[in-house]
Amino acid sequence: MMAFKSPITIALPKGRILKDTLPLLAHVGIKLRDDPDTSRKLILDTNVDVVKVVLIRATDVPTYVQWGAADLGVTGKDTLVEHGGEGLYEPLDLHIAKCQLMVAGHPEASLDGQRLRIATKYVKAAKRHFAAKGQQVEIIKLYGSMELAPLVGLSDLIVDLVESGNTLKANGLVPLEFVMDISSRLVVNKASWKMKHETIIALMEALSEAVNG
Repeated sequence: MMAFKSPITIALPKGRILKDTLPLLAHVGIKLRDDPDTSRKLILDTNVDVVKVVLIRATDVPTYVQWGAADLGVTGKDTLVEHGGEGLYEPLDLHIAKCQLMVAGHPEASLDGQRLRIATKYVKAAKRHFAAKGQQVEIIKLYGSMELAPLVGLSDLIVDLVESGNTLKANGLVPLEFVMDISSRLVVNKASWKMKHETIIALMEALSEAVNG
């Protein structure tokens, strides 16, 4: 187990990212004392006294890390694009929770033309993608059930995460255009990077070894 010279707080989201991150932390020698599936605690102790884990929504991880409520965090690249990355370093791709951000719609839907209506919760990523193509589009922000939007005429297309494609298929939709690859990244608070540099670098190198191993 590596030696921790500074106290560290790690922000993790429940669900797939947490499940995939825990084996990497175990490789470093960090294990939760509480079962996150049954515990009602939001701040969890680990077997390393100076390391705490806070459980929050994936979309809140960059904010907690940016403002120093956590030194480190793990969240998806999609979340980081939407957040903007202010106050953060993104030093390591953990290669977990992989999927793709895609433009999707009816099989016969057109990707050409101006003023297409795009339903998505990934507003910044969608705007960047269509701007790079020279297309002006109208973005409709939704928070869930993205597949419903083209079915009821709310939008022409959607931009959403696609892993297996089964949900799209079940609703008569198909992936039409690649936007970007998504995986979970380690993010670090900029002040913590300076103040706890030795500990964070050692932890990052050990995590990198776990990822590559």
